Amino acid sequence: MSTSRLRMALVGNPAVMICAFFAVVLALLALAVPMLPLPDPTGQSVIFRLKPPSPEHLLGTDRLGRDILSRVLWGARLALLVGVGVVAFSGLLGTLLGVVAGYFRSWPSVLILRLTDIFLAFPPLILAMVTVTVLGNNLLTVVLAISVGIVPRFVRLTRGTILSIRERDYVEAARAIGASAPRIIWSHVLLNAVDPLIVLCTLLIPTAILTEALLSFLGLGITERTPTWGNMINSGQIVLREAPWLTFFPGAAIVLTVLAFNLLGDFIRDSLDPSVREAGPAGVQLPVERPSTGQSIRISWHALRAEGLRPSTPRSSRRQGC
Repeated sequence: MSTSRLRMALVGNPAVMICAFFAVVLALLALAVPMLPLPDPTGQSVIFRLKPPSPEHLLGTDRLGRDILSRVLWGARLALLVGVGVVAFSGLLGTLLGVVAGYFRSWPSVLILRLTDIFLAFPPLILAMVTVTVLGNNLLTVVLAISVGIVPRFVRLTRGTILSIRERDYVEAARAIGASAPRIIWSHVLLNAVDPLIVLCTLLIPTAILTEALLSFLGLGITERTPTWGNMINSGQIVLREAPWLTFFPGAAIVLTVLAFNLLGDFIRDSLDPSVREAGPAGVQLPVERPSTGQSIRISWHALRAEGLRPSTPRSSRRQGC
């Protein structure tokens, strides 16, 4: 899809625009939170413990008197850092392994596929819990632990995409003129496999954020003193009735962030996937009246929205309306 059509499709989808705005604001706040005039997220004060939302503490305080707003924003910083870090590491490693498994037909390909099948047999959360238990619970090990369950997804997607590309005419032509395998992979194979990888990256960022929150809630994530959304919910459940804001605000942050990135991922997938773009949702085709001849034709839902058109009203409905 061209940039202009992508922009028109985005403008015509208010929900996606709101999600994109939320994601951008969240990212900017996460980057700027060290420079914002907020209390220390780890600073304790017995005097201000369990204070409800007020002008002094907009989202209230927790059991140790720590400011909830400051901790939520610092938690957003860590959540995005984990999400982007997991996707970057998993994407690089999984794409590399997928290229080897898809382009080269040798024993390493078989070994990679068998290991991928083994890891895909276990839920990603279980793999992350086992890895954190073995390696410890700091930021680096949490990123590595979550990546263990996500790398196989990149391997499978990359391998499947490359298998469909490696036998095409332009790849065969590159082989015929003597191009090396690395040059063919980089110039002809990977460049045509970028779109599905971008979609998968967008959809896996909220998965990584949610997994990190679950690990922290279970006490297996980053240390308890670190302001993460999962840690905040875990510590707030003890006084849920007396101070519901301790769990409500970090929980709302998780829900909104995951929802925003999921909707953005769906939009990017619909925009980049030719089959989805042509068929629209569930293959919906809508009638449109050709201005020159007045003839009614059917066009896909996504093409209709990209061109800024509206479906035509059936003639029978027009007569009834008159």
